[in-house]
Amino acid sequence: MRGETTQRAVLLDAMGTLLTFGDPVPRLRAGLRERLGVDVGEPAARAAIRAEIAHYRAHLHEGRDAASLAALRTACADAMRPALGAAAAAVPTPALVDVLLGALRFTAYPDSVPALRALRAAGCRLVVVSNWDHSLHERLEELGLAPLLDGVVVSAELGAAKPDGAMFARGLAIAGVRAADAWHVGDDVAADVEGALAAGVRPVLVARDGHAAAPPGVPVVRSLAELPGLIGA
Repeated sequence: MRGETTQRAVLLDAMGTLLTFGDPVPRLRAGLRERLGVDVGEPAARAAIRAEIAHYRAHLHEGRDAASLAALRTACADAMRPALGAAAAAVPTPALVDVLLGALRFTAYPDSVPALRALRAAGCRLVVVSNWDHSLHERLEELGLAPLLDGVVVSAELGAAKPDGAMFARGLAIAGVRAADAWHVGDDVAADVEGALAAGVRPVLVARDGHAAAPPGVPVVRSLAELPGLIGA
């Protein structure tokens, strides 16, 4: 039977759970128009963003600190050049990096801050556990989430990525709780749900679009507002 003083924790994914970002294509086009004086067009801009995302996903583990993150951002910007064609050939890489970063604007979901505050008020320790690069700390700070957290586990810094158990183990260590006294909340079945189950942590699947295929017995929420009631906080 759980004692009243047992410390509990909630581990949370970042992208798709706490954070999202809007379509970067219009901002990429606008940034390039400002730099080049020409519009590369929607198809080229969208293809460039697809190429950048593909490169980032394959190499995000390389952005482990400020220096390596800068190198990763340079590589991601250069990955866009083929899709942008001749118009981007003369754009200096630093300028292309600036345009790319200006196009990627993250926001916190409206339910993120209220849910974190409610969980903290209920005495839960909160740790973000995310497959991201070193810049996650900056994103959480600028969006007002960092003060509500007890810690952050970033895959690129740890050298492991969910569903690797090392990610969950680090989150539990920061929270100072046992796996049995923690939940992990995320939107990816393989990384978040299956990873948490393997680590002995209770998973909660976030399905904001209402479509979910969670394993039997795994609770599904459409909003983080449901979390405090779900875990009894």
